[in-house]
Amino acid sequence: MTGSSSKKHSMDAENIVKETVLITGGGGYFGFRLGDALSKKGVDVILFDVTEPIQPMPQGVKFVQGDIRVVSEVERALRGATCVFHIASYGMSGREQLNRKLIEDVNLKGTENIIEACKKVGVSRLVYTSTYNVVFGGEAIENGDESLPYFPLHLHPDHYSRTKALAEMKVLEANGSSLEGGQGLLRTCALRPAAIYGPGEQRHLPRILGYLEQGLFQFLFGDPRDLMDFVHVDNLVEAHILASEALGDSKGHRSAGQAYFISDGRPINNFDFFRPFVEGLGYPFPTYRLPLSVVYYFAFLTEMVHSVVGRLYNFQPFLTRTEVYKSGVSNYFSMEKAKRELGYAPCPHSIKESVEWFKSHGYVHKSRRYTAKHLFRDMVLVLLFAVVILSWFPRVF
Repeated sequence: MTGSSSKKHSMDAENIVKETVLITGGGGYFGFRLGDALSKKGVDVILFDVTEPIQPMPQGVKFVQGDIRVVSEVERALRGATCVFHIASYGMSGREQLNRKLIEDVNLKGTENIIEACKKVGVSRLVYTSTYNVVFGGEAIENGDESLPYFPLHLHPDHYSRTKALAEMKVLEANGSSLEGGQGLLRTCALRPAAIYGPGEQRHLPRILGYLEQGLFQFLFGDPRDLMDFVHVDNLVEAHILASEALGDSKGHRSAGQAYFISDGRPINNFDFFRPFVEGLGYPFPTYRLPLSVVYYFAFLTEMVHSVVGRLYNFQPFLTRTEVYKSGVSNYFSMEKAKRELGYAPCPHSIKESVEWFKSHGYVHKSRRYTAKHLFRDMVLVLLFAVVILSWFPRVF
C-alpha cells in the first residue's frame, strides 16, 4: 500500500460516524449486560440510571447519573445518541408493586420524557423493554402471539402491569413521529420479555434464596401442568440488538411500530424450572401443594395489610397477587414473529449456571437462625392464613 492510499484509508476510517446508544436503567442487571455486549461490538454506550452500576465499567461504556422523571436530565444525556434502549422501570415485583405513585411517575412520566426527548434532540431509534403482562392478567394464555389485545387496563391486579401497557402504547404510537429540525423520523418498537434469569441476576433469585434461608419455601401451588416462559439474559440482549438493527434503514425499518414476545421458547412449569436451583444449593424441594385460589387470597390479604402498615413497616410480601398468577397460571407465547422479522434464535441455557455463579461467589448453604423478627413475621403469617381459612371455609367452622 502506498503512502497516499494509506493516508486516504485512514481519513475514510475517521469519517465513519461511530454509533452511540443510551440505555435507561443501565445500572441494573439487564441494562449493564446489554451495554457490555454493545461495547464489545464497537458501539459507544451511555448507561443512564439513578444508581451507579456495582460492576467495573467496560471499555467504551460511560455512566451518566440521572432520573428519567426529569426531562432536562434525559435531554442532556441523549444528546449525540443515535438509539435509545428504554429499560428503566419500577414496580416489577414484591413490595415495589404496591407503590402506585412511584410506579406511575417512572413508568408513565418517564416514558413520556424519553419520547419527547428523542424528538427534541433527534434520536431516530427507540427500543422499549415491555413485559408479557401487557396482555396477561391471570387468564391462561397458551402459545399466544402478538395479535392478542391488551389486557383491560382496569382489570390489572397491579399498577406495574397497567402502566407498562400504557407506556408501550405511547411508545408504539410515537413511531413515525417527526424529529425536530427536520432530522427525520422516530422509529420505535417494543420487546415483551418473559421472566429474566441468568448468572448474577439481582432480583428474583436473591429473593428466592432469602426465602430458602428463612425456611419459607415450604409449598407449591397451582396445577403442575401449567407452563410459563423464561428468558436468559443473553438471549434477551441479543433480541434487543436485533430489534434496534431492524429499526434502521438497512433493514427497511421492519420492526418499526411492532411488538415482539421474547423468551427461550421452552415453556416449563414454574416450580420445575426453579427446582435445580433450590436443590443445587442444598435445600430440600417442597412437595406439598396448595390450591391456587387459597394462595391468591392470602396474597390479597397480605397486600391489604401492607396498605395499612406499609408506611410504618415496609415488609416484603411473600407473594403479590400478580406473582401468584404469573407463577401458577399458564402464560407462554410464540416466538415466530421475532424469529421471522428479527432473526431471533435463542440459545439453550440452564438455571444451573446461576447455581454455579452463587457457589463461585462464596455462597454456602445457610441454616435458618430463628430471631424475634422471624417470630413476629410468622405470627403475622399465621394470623393471615387463619383469616384465609376461616373466610374460605366458613361452613367447616
